[in-house]
Amino acid sequence: MIEDSPRRPLMTSSSLQPGFACSVDASRPEPSRSSAIYRHAGEPIGDIEQAYSGRLTPDLAVNTFRNIDRLFPTRIISAGASPRPLGQAPTSLDGVIASANGDAYDLYDYLALNSVTGLLVLRHGEIVHETYQRGNRRDTRWMSMSVAKSICSTLAGMAIRDGLIPEGLSSQVTDYVPALAGSAYEGVSLRDLLMMASGVAWNETYTDPRSDRRALLKAQIAQQPGRAIKVMAALPRAVRPGTLHNYSTGETQILAELVRRAVGRPLADYLSEKLWQPYGMESDACWWLESADGVEIGGSGIAATLRDYARFGQFMLDGGRLDGQPLLPEGWVDEATRPTTLVGSQSPLEYGYMWWTAWTEPSRRDRAFAARGIHGQLIYVNPARDIVIAQNAAAPKPLGRLVIDPMVFCDAVVAHLEGQAGGPA
Repeated sequence: MIEDSPRRPLMTSSSLQPGFACSVDASRPEPSRSSAIYRHAGEPIGDIEQAYSGRLTPDLAVNTFRNIDRLFPTRIISAGASPRPLGQAPTSLDGVIASANGDAYDLYDYLALNSVTGLLVLRHGEIVHETYQRGNRRDTRWMSMSVAKSICSTLAGMAIRDGLIPEGLSSQVTDYVPALAGSAYEGVSLRDLLMMASGVAWNETYTDPRSDRRALLKAQIAQQPGRAIKVMAALPRAVRPGTLHNYSTGETQILAELVRRAVGRPLADYLSEKLWQPYGMESDACWWLESADGVEIGGSGIAATLRDYARFGQFMLDGGRLDGQPLLPEGWVDEATRPTTLVGSQSPLEYGYMWWTAWTEPSRRDRAFAARGIHGQLIYVNPARDIVIAQNAAAPKPLGRLVIDPMVFCDAVVAHLEGQAGGPA
């Protein structure tokens, strides 16, 4: 179904106020927080099942992905009045060459072939490259998809740091989400959940309408409180907790419920209080809800500007600190973003606490990590080179349609920037 008007009038000028068009020109003003209507609000959009099944035309996909607040009820993640400045150090990326399948691709190939709608590169906290495509601009709020998982896991770390989850990573899931008592989640710890190693059976296939992932999506579409957790409570046990990684968006919904109960307030409010306002995000964001005024969708549904996604990456690069003060437990960022070894396994798991560890050799050497989302969303963090790369994209299918591996491209950007600066490539 294609709509010419919002399905639900969720975002109004009084609740979300982005502002002026974006620009990489440092002399231009920051986006205003005035009462301007969101520039993309009148665009025709598709529906969420079309997105997950890969049945959106390119223009309709772009419209939908920058208007996801029209798909479900949302809660505002409020920004503060003083955005954290991002310095400008413009650098040409014309020399960037990424190799894939025996072919060489430059920046312009990458933008076109990977359906990139926004690309921002920070080095030493300064913008060295920023570009927008397909009508996106600096004020465009773009969907995060599974990038939200990494944000949600970071909130769990903040709650532990705040003493709101006293048992820390050993906390039992059913102690915080009683609706799962007696289910296959008995005996599953918070650490198991963060590593998606609960041992509970799950099928994540996005395009299969019979998969567990699509069952969870149907529960979200139903907009009935508690229905998503009922889906999770009905799943069978496959293996012993902590012994096998099985990527499961459903487990991020359990995480959202757990953190919501621990902090005693909506996740959007907690994120705003802990990070969005004090760290200086420049624009309000929004987050999908399971039901009207319900819990946030832990695995997707955050819509934010590209610069604010980059700021989140910079926060992680800085070790989870705000003006030198830690917001996360000691060592959290290192532990959450490195490969780990599960019980009984001889090889490391290339996954952290809902963060992807590096999968290319140059990035492995640098201990880089990434938040990733279907259709090409990415926040890449390379602490060794002090580089963050944030990307929005509109690939035609959830998975398998990126011509160039995004981390291969990130490696090429890192090598190019290091070469220009005279550092090691």
